[in-house]
Amino acid sequence: MSFPAMLADPAMPLFSLGVIGIIVWHLIPQARANERMLVELVFFGAMTLALIHAHLAPLSYADGGARDVNALLLTSAKILWWVHLAWAIIGIVRLYLILNGKPREARLVQDLIVGVVYLGMGLSVLAFVFGVPIGTLVATSGVVAIILGLALQNTLSDVFSGIALTLGRPYALGDWIDLSDGTEGRVVESTWRSTHILTAESNIAVLPNSVLAKLVLKNVNRPSETHRMSVIVRIAPTRMPSVVCDVMKVVLSNSRTALKEPAPLVSLKTLDAVALEVELQFWVSSISQRMAAKNEILDLVYRHCKSYGLLLATPSDALVAIRDLPTEESAEPPPVTPLQLIKAVPIFQSLDLDEKKALAEAVIVREFSSGEVIGRRDKPATNLAIVRSGVISARMDHEEIARLAPGDYYGGAGLFVDTEEACTLEALENVVVYEIKQQALAALLAERPALTRTLTSALSLRGQQSPKSESQTTSDARGGRVLLSAIQSIFRG
Repeated sequence: MSFPAMLADPAMPLFSLGVIGIIVWHLIPQARANERMLVELVFFGAMTLALIHAHLAPLSYADGGARDVNALLLTSAKILWWVHLAWAIIGIVRLYLILNGKPREARLVQDLIVGVVYLGMGLSVLAFVFGVPIGTLVATSGVVAIILGLALQNTLSDVFSGIALTLGRPYALGDWIDLSDGTEGRVVESTWRSTHILTAESNIAVLPNSVLAKLVLKNVNRPSETHRMSVIVRIAPTRMPSVVCDVMKVVLSNSRTALKEPAPLVSLKTLDAVALEVELQFWVSSISQRMAAKNEILDLVYRHCKSYGLLLATPSDALVAIRDLPTEESAEPPPVTPLQLIKAVPIFQSLDLDEKKALAEAVIVREFSSGEVIGRRDKPATNLAIVRSGVISARMDHEEIARLAPGDYYGGAGLFVDTEEACTLEALENVVVYEIKQQALAALLAERPALTRTLTSALSLRGQQSPKSESQTTSDARGGRVLLSAIQSIFRG
């Protein structure tokens, strides 16, 4: 066929529009999606008008038996028309199929629809351009699909479950999830086939999506990262339940890891001749604080029970005779005298008994009411005071940096130099402290230089600790203070 004859072919305008449309479409940057879609719609409309003008039917197969350039040109023109139709539909899908606030899900749905569009375009080209019997092809492919489906049913199940999980979004990367099979951890990776969970033991648990989709999933990070915890303690019924509740409320108010909002709760569970079972409910800022919070609460329960004269009950499965159980009349609070404190402090271990008694006789017992200021930041702290009972709040620049419980201490920084208190101290509950005056130690320190060095070292170690360090949750955390660790031992004896 001559070139002029080829130009006169009715399919030539259609073919030319198709090729030019592809070139223009690729020249427009992907970021300008609106312009690409408009250009595609314009070229598709022009190609459709060219088809109608040339009396060509793209939705029917017509085989004239010709195998020359005209037939090749017509075939190419029809293929280009189907391609531009598919691209026009895809452009509309990309622009207008939007899920508000869910870009990942929207992209997934768009990709699925685009895949269906391309599949439909391919089948249409086979049927209407090349005359392939689609019915037979679909039947054959159906048999093949069944065979492949049976062979890959587990893989396909994982893939479709992954799609369902992606659309539902019960979790996101970084969320802490708790599954009904006992698996618990943070989601670190999610693929079409599986989800990877970093457990508390620093192991990676890989769960197939088909398995994960069947489990009951609890997302600890939603609607917020705050997590409720409960600790159950058993107290011997030697005091009225209301007194026990008040002490447990002091425990919760003393905690630094338990949030103040929502407010902690104290619930009486059961009461019998053996024990009063109390549940302490509180919230922590994140799931990672669970262990620290539980350790702190148990430590504070022990301290305040010792301080207020409460006794821990025997285990529920222990065999104890009723006559051996403590009662309100027979139970006595554990004595914590100044002499016992002096005996418990390691820096005073080198003293003989008479020296310890003399030092204990010089101890002053001081009491503070709730809300009373115990010490101010701008005043020298020359005395060393040990908290006997109650809760003390330590504030710096109107910000609470610590809460002192029974066994904690404050002051002492000015025993050897005129040093001001590092923070303001305020009683949150009625507080009793044992205070050791500077003068009471003067004679002993003069006779025992080694004792001076030991005491200075202990106070220096305490002063080096940052007031804004992470909440000290257990006696071990507070045990970094040499003197404090020794003082706490009296509450464990």
